[in-house]
Amino acid sequence: MAVILSILALLLTLADVYITSSVMSSVSWFAKGWLFLPALIYWALILWMYFTGDTRQMILNGVMWITICVFLPTLAFTLFSLLGKGLGLIWHPLYPVLSWAGAGIAAVWFVIAVYGSVFGWRRLEVKNTDINIPDLPENFEGYRIAQLTDFHIGVYGATPGAVDRIVDTVNSLKPDLIVFTGDLVNTSPEELPQFTEVLSRLKAPDGVISVLGNHDYCIYHRYKGDDTPERALARVVKSEESMGWNLLRNEAVQIKRGNDSIAIVGVENAGSGHFPDKSDLKKAMKGVPEDECTILLSHDPSHWHREVLTTTDIPLMLAGHTHAMQFRIGNFSPAEWSYPEWSGLYREGDQQLYVSTGVGGNIAFRFGVYPTIDVLTLKR
Repeated sequence: MAVILSILALLLTLADVYITSSVMSSVSWFAKGWLFLPALIYWALILWMYFTGDTRQMILNGVMWITICVFLPTLAFTLFSLLGKGLGLIWHPLYPVLSWAGAGIAAVWFVIAVYGSVFGWRRLEVKNTDINIPDLPENFEGYRIAQLTDFHIGVYGATPGAVDRIVDTVNSLKPDLIVFTGDLVNTSPEELPQFTEVLSRLKAPDGVISVLGNHDYCIYHRYKGDDTPERALARVVKSEESMGWNLLRNEAVQIKRGNDSIAIVGVENAGSGHFPDKSDLKKAMKGVPEDECTILLSHDPSHWHREVLTTTDIPLMLAGHTHAMQFRIGNFSPAEWSYPEWSGLYREGDQQLYVSTGVGGNIAFRFGVYPTIDVLTLKR
C-alpha cells in the first residue's frame, strides 16, 4: 500500500510541477507555492504511516481525502491538458478545448468528492428486498432478516451519533433476526470500546448472528512488542461476545418456529488472493440435516462461485465486503471490475446470493451508494 500511495504522491507532485510551469507560468511563485501544499501534506502522511505504522482512522481519512479530492481532479486536468498540447500541434484549437474540458471534469469530480466526504457517508438508507425460497418452511413465511455489514467502525470515531442512529433504525424495523456479515473494525480493536454499548442495543427475537470479515483479523496494522494480529483478533471476538452477538466461526445454529426450523451457517472469511481464507464450509455444515433450509453468512461474495455453488445446494448466501467501492453512478460502480456480484440479489438455478453494500467503509466517503440497512423478507 505504501508503494502505491508513494506513486500517487509522486504523480501529484509532477502534475503540480506541470501546472505551475505550463499553465500558471505568469503567476507569482508565492501563489504557485500554495499549489504544492496538498502534495507536501500527502507525502508527510504517507511517510508518517510508513515509519510509525500509524493507521488510525484520522490518518487514513487524511490520505484518502487528498487522493479523492485533490489527486484525482488534478490528474484529470493534467492528462487532458497534456493531451490537448499534443493534439494541438496538429490543430491548435484542440489545446484550449481539451484544457477546459479537463478543468470541467476536475471541477465536477471535486464537487462529488466533497459531497461524498462531508455528507454521503452519513446518509442512511433502508433497502427492502423479498427473497423467494421454494423450500422455505411454512412457519418462516414472511420472516424478516435485517442485514448489516462492513461497519469499519473506526470511520465513525468522530461522529459516534451516526452509529446510534443506525442501531435505533434497525431496532425500529423490528426484524426477526439481525445478521452482521463481517468487517466490524477497520484496522484495530482499539476502535471498538466507545461503540460496544450502543452495538449491544441491537435487538431481535432471534438475536444477532455475526461472522468475521478480512478486516476483523486486524492484519492491516503494524504491531510492536508482544502485540500480534492474533491477539487483536481475540479482542474483536471478545467484544462481539460481550455485546451479546452470536459469532459463528465455521459453525451453524438452528432457528425454530413451531415445528419448523432453518439453519444459519456462518464461516470465517473466505477470501481469495491477498485476502485471508479461514473458512471451513464442510465443518460449518456438520450437523445440519440435509433437508434443512439453510442460509449461509460469508463475508466475501466471491466465495459463492468459488465453493458454495459447486459443492452445496444452499439456497441463500448473504455477503458484504464490496461496499460497491463506495461509489456508484446509475448502475455503474468500479466494484464490477473486481466482483461479478457486488450489490443486490443474484441467482443461479435454485441458489441465490445477496450482497449488501454495507453501512461503513474504509474511509469517510460515499457517493451514489450510501450506508444501507438491508431488510430481507423470506417468501415461499
